Amino acid sequence: MANQNEKQQNQQDIGQLKKVRREKLADLQENGKDPFLITHFDVTCHAADILDHYDEMEGETVVIAGRMMQKRVMGKASFCNILDLTGSIQCYVSRDGLGDEPYKDFKKMDIGDIAGVKGEVFKTKTGEISIRASEVTLLSKSLQILPEKYHGLTNTDLRYRQRYVDLIMNMESRDTFVKRSKIISSIRRYLDDQGFLEVETPMLVNNAGGAAARPFETHFNALDEDFKLRISLELYLKRLIVGGLEKVYEIGRVFRNEGLDTKHNPEFTLMELYQAYTDYNGMMELTENLYRHVTQEVLGDTTITYDGTEIDLGKPFEKITVIDAVKKYTGVDWNEVETLEDARALADEHHVEYEERHKKGEILNLFFEEFVEEHLIQPTFVMDYPIEISPLTKKKPDNPELVERFELFINGWEMANAYSELNDPIDQRERFKAQEEQLSQGNEEANTTDEDFLNALEVGMPPTGGIGYGIDRLCMLLTDSSAIRDVLLFPTMKTLGT
Repeated sequence: MANQNEKQQNQQDIGQLKKVRREKLADLQENGKDPFLITHFDVTCHAADILDHYDEMEGETVVIAGRMMQKRVMGKASFCNILDLTGSIQCYVSRDGLGDEPYKDFKKMDIGDIAGVKGEVFKTKTGEISIRASEVTLLSKSLQILPEKYHGLTNTDLRYRQRYVDLIMNMESRDTFVKRSKIISSIRRYLDDQGFLEVETPMLVNNAGGAAARPFETHFNALDEDFKLRISLELYLKRLIVGGLEKVYEIGRVFRNEGLDTKHNPEFTLMELYQAYTDYNGMMELTENLYRHVTQEVLGDTTITYDGTEIDLGKPFEKITVIDAVKKYTGVDWNEVETLEDARALADEHHVEYEERHKKGEILNLFFEEFVEEHLIQPTFVMDYPIEISPLTKKKPDNPELVERFELFINGWEMANAYSELNDPIDQRERFKAQEEQLSQGNEEANTTDEDFLNALEVGMPPTGGIGYGIDRLCMLLTDSSAIRDVLLFPTMKTLGT
């Protein structure tokens, strides 16, 4: 009861404070000082410019703008802190420096207000780099109350729902999203320098293929036709390889109608690239170089720490086949598993759950997921997957039960998925047929036949290597973030009150 009373009291206090702010705004408007009529403000520098280059800027007159985060009124002189994109800087505001009336206006300003400050760069007696204000301009009145200790809140739900408040109060969150932007820019620069073309392909599609996932569906009124949101970028990018664009990539949102957890959000950012005249070995080389380049450029080092574990992206990535990895961690040699019955018996023995529709290769993959993935902390290419779970991949010439595919694992997570792309239209049609059979048996993530894609393959696609990267997981890794929602500015959330 005491906690409930305290909560009610806090709500009443906040309600009163918000009422006072609206009254202040009304007073400003009545006196011809409406901040919302200001259309622009000329800023000459940011906080970090001054803090990082004080020796050159001492005594200069600067103009900054940002959100007032602290304010200490002490009679004729006061201090406030202004937060902009780059950080926070202290401002010394006095009646002598501003004049009587402007100083009175300053004292009425609130934490959260957007202000512009013009003044001289100097150091206080305590040695803090500051601005001696000669002008303070209220640029926008905040009518809400910022939380006092937002960083310490355990209510992460509020941080995700009100990211704008999170970015104001939590500098670690702001740094994460600045790094995310740099990561994506670094990827683009690297691929552009390698001769890749960035392209854009449809999000609304008739046939959502290219991955094992259940799509979102929608209705297009103008055509009176059902469409799906894409689950992958693959099939359209391969059409461009057919068309002669030999190196293409796309960074874009894809949508998968699946659950929410620390590594999954129903809409996420995928980067896929395709390169003619190479195979999955070429994709391994490109991936290793790309990861190393981006990490060095964004973080300044190729050794990172995630959740206390050091991960070295600077040394050559390990390579192991799926079969060898399962043998290493379970002792089971899948080369000796000849029939589906043998695979089921092993699954029963090792308490691996499977469905009646699962074939031998699918049970091998279940073993891998159950016993191997968690051990792959350092960068590891896992190669040569079973054909049953790889409907768009070339078979290995020496073993048609396996395909030329790898997945990159770091920190126990799948970070990338690559193929020697299947370019045989007859084989591809048979693979689609097998996927249709799985769909009829209840696998909602199975692909369906894409006739236009098959037509493109019949026109002729060169030998091609392709790969998909989960951008969000890469951002999690390089920012030491524990959940995918920490690296998505606006993650999917259940609507409040539903």
